[in-house]
Amino acid sequence: MNKLLDRLKQIDKKWLVPIGIVLAIGIYFLPPVHDRLSTRVELLRTRIIYFFNPPSEAVFQPSEQNQTPLTIETAIETARAEFSLTLTPASTSTPKPVSTPKPTITPTAIPDSTILSGVKYVDQHNRWNYCGPANLTMALNFWGWTGNRDDVAKVVKPGSPDLKKDFIQRGLPDKNVMPYELVDFVNYETTEYRALQRYGGDMDLIKKLIAAGFPVIVEKGYYERDYTGKIDWLGHYLFTTGYDDAKGGFIVQDAYLKPGKDLLSKYEEYQDGWRSFNYLFMVVYPVAREAEVLHVLGTWADEEWAKNHALEIAEKEIDALEGNNLYFAWFNKGTSHVALNQYTDAAIAYDKAFDLYSKWDTKKGNRPFRMLWYQTGPYFAYYYSARYQDVINLADTTLNDTISTPTLEESLLWRGRAYYMIGDTNSAIADYRAALQVHANWFPAVQALQELGVQP
Repeated sequence: MNKLLDRLKQIDKKWLVPIGIVLAIGIYFLPPVHDRLSTRVELLRTRIIYFFNPPSEAVFQPSEQNQTPLTIETAIETARAEFSLTLTPASTSTPKPVSTPKPTITPTAIPDSTILSGVKYVDQHNRWNYCGPANLTMALNFWGWTGNRDDVAKVVKPGSPDLKKDFIQRGLPDKNVMPYELVDFVNYETTEYRALQRYGGDMDLIKKLIAAGFPVIVEKGYYERDYTGKIDWLGHYLFTTGYDDAKGGFIVQDAYLKPGKDLLSKYEEYQDGWRSFNYLFMVVYPVAREAEVLHVLGTWADEEWAKNHALEIAEKEIDALEGNNLYFAWFNKGTSHVALNQYTDAAIAYDKAFDLYSKWDTKKGNRPFRMLWYQTGPYFAYYYSARYQDVINLADTTLNDTISTPTLEESLLWRGRAYYMIGDTNSAIADYRAALQVHANWFPAVQALQELGVQP
């Protein structure tokens, strides 16, 4: 009898580990537990992948020379037909035009300090990749809009249609909300407010807008230490609501930091981060005050002037800067050429930027491997220069080597378009559908499939 009991105890011990594993898995997938732990598990998974495949070491090298590009006329018409960026194409609402009067100069003196009141701070905490929704919510709430960050996110990052979770969890893989998506939300999803974006802003312009009562969202890079202790670059939106020359900085609402309300961002640091996004800024304002906004913008009211001005800034900085910042200047030159539909010139500038990227001084920090998460200009440039393999190679590097899971809808879309152009329709369809798994009903991917006669 004792021998039998001993044998049973041995069997019990033998099965303890596998039974424990099965129970742990079962408990993990219980909805309350899974919702709480899934993001931590994903973060751990990402760190393991990055440990064995450091994303900062991934370097894209262009392999093609510029071929005969599409004509500007053809490129523009193709862009209008294929690359509409409307967020809600099924909507019957009429897009609200943004006036572009003749540029005017506004010589009004800028006060030494202005801090806007009535700002309602909104953070991105307890959400993933919510920088865009949080900042846009602050900008709209300032003018009296009563929605919240989740109302914005439901539209701009709806997530995968197949996951049986709320949109917050579904939207987890969507790493970034593009500026045009935020602007389109205001212009298509609200009736009382409008928004515009421009490249090539400067510090005095931001001060003028704030002094006139209009806070500004800028897109900028910032640096922080990653879990290994190295300096890492990330993209970020920053709601700018004041400035103080005596303190030497802007008053900003940082949705990411704790605490993030009414922080002082020193001018030099602010500009250094802003450079990496070609000095892009957005202004949200009531419809009734559009003329006032355009007057304060002065020459920036003319979008074409702003694009050319951004190009001039990039060219000046190429001559003035050195080291790692020179990469951003060349990248900005490419981005400005893309904005002006000058795709061959853009491709040449990006070629130079990627060459500098490969020579990045990693002693000062990791390479900014997330760049293509936020900015897609190189895809435009190489695609419209008929450099389809470079589009594919760049997307492969971005999707396979810089991110733990290939969930960047823009990279998937552009790779799909390039696949189609080289005759690989099946791969194109797969990429379009993969993009829709990141961003449900995303119009460019839906349209691309429809043009091929394929159901999304």
